[in-house]
Amino acid sequence: MRSVPTMSEAADFLRCPTPPAWLEVATNEIPTLLIDHANCEKKAAATAMGLMYRYVDKPDLLEKMSQLAREELLHFEQVVGVMRKRGIAYPQLSPARYAQGLRDHIRPNEPDKLVDVLIIGAFVEARSCERFEALSPHLDDELGKFYRSLLRSEARHFADYLALARQYAPASIDARVEFFAGVEAALVSSGDRQFRFHSGVPDADYCLQ
Repeated sequence: MRSVPTMSEAADFLRCPTPPAWLEVATNEIPTLLIDHANCEKKAAATAMGLMYRYVDKPDLLEKMSQLAREELLHFEQVVGVMRKRGIAYPQLSPARYAQGLRDHIRPNEPDKLVDVLIIGAFVEARSCERFEALSPHLDDELGKFYRSLLRSEARHFADYLALARQYAPASIDARVEFFAGVEAALVSSGDRQFRFHSGVPDADYCLQ
């Protein structure tokens, strides 16, 4: 039986930790942090469902993505519940550059396309796990406890995406993992004009909308 992945495994997968400057802004922009967190959970569920519709001939993918979509929607409901309890409205936010910055490098032909999508999924989940853990000591007790409660599932999602990428790749994925590690690190460590859950270092004149 495969062992449950640890949070350190997810963090070690990343080339760099979340910059302290992002953490400083995040702790002062809790409403926007929670709103975009809710958006991220919806997008994660939608991504999983999209893979299920596109790759119906892959039973292992269908099983893992079905489980992942249910968990992400549960997390969405939990985040919305936290927002409601705190009186935080749910306006529309423009998307971060992060996900699109990764997707811009997806190869167009199969099976490379699927492999790249799965590798990107692993990086998104690993970064989410790393940020939940980095944020939790700086938040109030209730929110910190909530974010710590998400760590195990995010680490598992990271491991599932990576295992599926290895399973469906015709050859080693190590070079593609290394490539996306560089892209991902550049996105989270460089200046960013927006603050979002997966944004880079907010510029001095960053915006929330």
